[in-house]
Amino acid sequence: MEVLAASNVESVFPFISKVRNFATKANWLIEIAKTVKEDKYIPTNLENLTALKGIGRKSANVILRETNQKAEGIIADLHVIRVAPRIGLTDDNKDGIKIEKQLMKMLPPEIWNEIGMAISFLGRETCRPTNPKCDKCVVNSYCNYFKKIQK
Repeated sequence: MEVLAASNVESVFPFISKVRNFATKANWLIEIAKTVKEDKYIPTNLENLTALKGIGRKSANVILRETNQKAEGIIADLHVIRVAPRIGLTDDNKDGIKIEKQLMKMLPPEIWNEIGMAISFLGRETCRPTNPKCDKCVVNSYCNYFKKIQK
């Protein structure tokens, strides 16, 4: 954190240039580093993480998961937003926070740290946006989308 806080935006670019909106995110990273100051002060709960510039619920949930903290929500990335409604877990909605809240209501907190990543992986590898591999999907017998295309 100390090194990042003392650096400039341009020095961060090579590390994140392949990320969408990297210039904005580089600014956020430096601002976060200046706010946090030292690694030992990195927040370990959702409220304090989301108070940092550029950190939303999805990123905060990822940070909590990757630092082995107790889950306070479910990672809802673009794959989860697509797949959860397809398989019938949530309403057909494009709002990640609404989908996260619906999943949190129906699923036990003990699996929150892993379920978002599991659904995301399913979306990246099998339940693709186009040409999903429904015949190879492990949840196709429960899936609303699969049932619909079978008719």
